[in-house]
Amino acid sequence: MQRVVPDADFTGLDPGVSPRDTFELDPLDFLEFVEALAELSATELTEDDYPALDTWDGCAARLVAGASAPAQGRRG
Repeated sequence: MQRVVPDADFTGLDPGVSPRDTFELDPLDFLEFVEALAELSATELTEDDYPALDTWDGCAARLVAGASAPAQGRRG
């Protein structure tokens, strides 16, 4: 996230709040955020995943689901 919002303060984040709202991300910043998540987690994230990434909890759940999916035929 700090590559998208360099001065981001991560203290007191509400897991039920959207990263877009937390850091006032415009659509391009959100895309960069998704790309950073994908890169750092080695998980394929597509536009279909955007609704799942709407909250911090959703981001964590999507990344955990991607990490625990079988490597063969894994969607992301």
